[in-house]
Amino acid sequence: MSNPQFDIAFSLLFRTRLRKSLALIDHYGSAQEAWRHIDEPGMTECLERASKELEWISAHGIRVWTLADADYPVRLRQCPDKPLVLYGKGNIEPSEGHFVSIVGTRRPTERGKDLTRKLVHDLHERLDQLTVVSGGAYGIDIAAHRAAIEFGVPTLIIPAHGLDRIYPMQHRKDAVAALAQGGLLTEFPSGTEPLPAYFLQRNRIIAGLSDVTVVVESRERGGSLVTANMANDYNRELVTFPGRPDDLSSQGCNKLIQNNKAHLITNADDLIALMDWKTRDAVNQPVQTTMVGLLGDFSPLQQTLLAKLQEADEGLHINFLVMETGLPYDNIASELVMLELQGVVRSLPGGFYRFVQK
Repeated sequence: MSNPQFDIAFSLLFRTRLRKSLALIDHYGSAQEAWRHIDEPGMTECLERASKELEWISAHGIRVWTLADADYPVRLRQCPDKPLVLYGKGNIEPSEGHFVSIVGTRRPTERGKDLTRKLVHDLHERLDQLTVVSGGAYGIDIAAHRAAIEFGVPTLIIPAHGLDRIYPMQHRKDAVAALAQGGLLTEFPSGTEPLPAYFLQRNRIIAGLSDVTVVVESRERGGSLVTANMANDYNRELVTFPGRPDDLSSQGCNKLIQNNKAHLITNADDLIALMDWKTRDAVNQPVQTTMVGLLGDFSPLQQTLLAKLQEADEGLHINFLVMETGLPYDNIASELVMLELQGVVRSLPGGFYRFVQK
C-alpha cells in the first residue's frame, strides 16, 4: 500500500474540483509527483492536515485506499469521478463477489420494507458472496442494512461524513453491527459534517461500488433517483419494483420503468436472471464434461475466464470479466489475447469475447 499523505492532501486541496485532481494525477502518475508540479493556495495547510489525518487513522484502526493501491474497489475505479481516497472501518472486501446497492425513499411503506427484507433474504439464499450497499439513511437504506445484518450478509454503509461520527445517531447500533460483517466506507476525512451537498456526492459511490442498483420505492423526486441516474451514467444495471399508478411512494419507480431507465423486477429471481448470475446450486454443479479436458491445458486464471465465457452464449464484455475476477484490466486483456491465439476465444466488436469449442 502506498503512502497516502499526498493523496489525502490532494483530496483536501481539490475537494470541489475532483475531475481536475484526477486529471493531474493521471498525467503525472501519482498524487505525490503531481504535488511537485502544482502551485495552489493552501498546499502547506492541506499537507499538514493530511499528516494529522494519518495520525487519527492509525489511532482508530481506519483502512485507507488510494488510486495507487491494487485493492482499490475495482468497480469504483472504472467511474470517471471516482474518489481519490476512501476511508473504511470494519471487515471490508470492496471488490469480491456480487455487489447490490439498495436505495429508496426515506418514508417507505410497509410494503417497501417487506420487499427490501425479502429481496435481501432471497438473494442471500441463492448467491454466494453477496454484499448489500446503501447509505445508512432513514427508510429503505436502513431497512436494507438491517435485513443484511439479520441474515448474516456483508453490508457496506456509505456515509456522507467522516468516520468520527454516525448520522443519524438513531442508526448507531446498526452501524456497529455492520462492522462485524461489512463496515463503513466514505471519501470524507474525519471532522466532515453531514452537509446536504455531501449526501448527493456520496450517492455516486453507492452506484459505482455495485454491479446493480435496486430502487425499492421512490417518490417522483428524491435522492434515490439521483443514485439511479448515476448508475445509468456508469452503465450499471438499474432495476426497480413497480407500484400501482396511484402509489405516491412508487411514482419515481414507475417513471424509471416508463422512461426505459430501469428494468422491472418483482423478486430476487428476476434480478438474478437479469444479471446472469449463477445461483449457489448452479455454482456447485460439476463443470460440463466438454470442458474438463480443455481446462487442464490452461492456467488457473485462464480456466476461470474460459469457464465464465463458456456459460455465456452471446459472449461477455471484458469489463465484466475484470469485475468478476477483481484483477486489473491489462491482466485480463493479456490473458484473452493468449486464449484467442490458442483458438478457444474469439473477440467480438465492442470489447466482447466469446468461447469457441475446440
